[in-house]
Amino acid sequence: MGIVLKDILAILPGQDGDEVKKTSIYIEGNRIAAVGEKPEGFLEEKIIDGRDRLAIPGLVNCHTHSYMAFMRNVADDLSFMDWLFGTIDPIEQQMTDEDTYWGACLAIIEMIKSGTTCFNDMQMNIHQTTRAVKESGMRAVISRGLIGSGMDEAGQMRLRQAYEERDAARDCDRLSFMLGPHAPYTCDEGFMQAVSGEAKKNNMRIHVHLSESVSETEQIREKYGCTPIEMADRNGLFDVPAIAAHCVQATDHDLDILKEKQVSVVTNPASNMKLGNGFAPVAKMLEKGINVCLGTDGAASNNSLNMFHELNLLALIHKGVNQTPQCVSAKEGFRIATINGAKALGLEQEIGSIEAGKKADLAILSLNTPSFTPRNNLMAGLSYSANGSEVETVIIDGKIVMEDRKLLTMDEELVYKKIDGIIARMGLDKKEY
Repeated sequence: MGIVLKDILAILPGQDGDEVKKTSIYIEGNRIAAVGEKPEGFLEEKIIDGRDRLAIPGLVNCHTHSYMAFMRNVADDLSFMDWLFGTIDPIEQQMTDEDTYWGACLAIIEMIKSGTTCFNDMQMNIHQTTRAVKESGMRAVISRGLIGSGMDEAGQMRLRQAYEERDAARDCDRLSFMLGPHAPYTCDEGFMQAVSGEAKKNNMRIHVHLSESVSETEQIREKYGCTPIEMADRNGLFDVPAIAAHCVQATDHDLDILKEKQVSVVTNPASNMKLGNGFAPVAKMLEKGINVCLGTDGAASNNSLNMFHELNLLALIHKGVNQTPQCVSAKEGFRIATINGAKALGLEQEIGSIEAGKKADLAILSLNTPSFTPRNNLMAGLSYSANGSEVETVIIDGKIVMEDRKLLTMDEELVYKKIDGIIARMGLDKKEY
């Protein structure tokens, strides 16, 4: 279908970074055919009126656990290890494949409705998140979470599952895959080395949690005599393109390693604050030229998968922590939430900006809202005042998946009903009324 976003304000790449311009965007098939002039022979099958609207590249959520969406508001105000091993792990042990599927559906609904068009997921039950992605029209990068000791039977089984899921999804080009060694406290050095070898052999990227909490770094120092980031490096996880989630407790030496090995760091401000883990040294990372991107983490620790909320926190927290209002500007924050995320996933030639030839992954926001009134500086508005409710229409891979706030590929009411059934079955329903 030939889609035209006619006479619309859009965030476009410029010589001095992203800028707002009035233009028309032409979509043919799953790609942006042109920005500006109508391509010769272009057939306008659907015209979207751009008046009072803003087109942005879809936001890229670089670290989440979509299946956890049904765990929202069930494990709050707990320390990190109590949250993980005392509450979340027992819930995960009860999960069925269908629970994973419906959790992923709920997560995708929330992400689409707040302008996210691609997410990087670490999950447990294979085939279920990919099933939800295929049906919804979403774009995703999937990692089967890997836990193991040496090459024990359990670790080998999870690796086989990762490959099985990848191979079964070759029919969907909106899906790609990484290897996901969970964390240094669940993967020993032998297993890290094995996963690194598999990643090299199969030309795959790595997605790992690192230096998320003080308790983690203390545990790893005591056991291995190094930081979690040093441990990952010396066992080969950074010998392939890697994404390190969190890095809250990263030392200056850790940052040097991340820069040298060109590791992308995903900062997750809401989750890190809620679990009392602290603030990643994002300002230092940016100064060193580390590719910083943005994620929500799972709804069990964030309670939200709204990237606008995360962008707002990103643009504010580091100003306060570093006591300078120039730290993480609105423009810089928006790039962290879009093209930097695409680069981390190896998709920067395909998504992350509105340019001719790239995949048509776009969100269209209404400007007739309190958050964008007055329209003094729309780039600032995206980081400081937008909340995600302004997202009106979402296009992924050239297909309209939400129009005028109505999802076209998913049955919202059915998903909500299924989620209610899951929490009732697990005894997680804590209604006080």
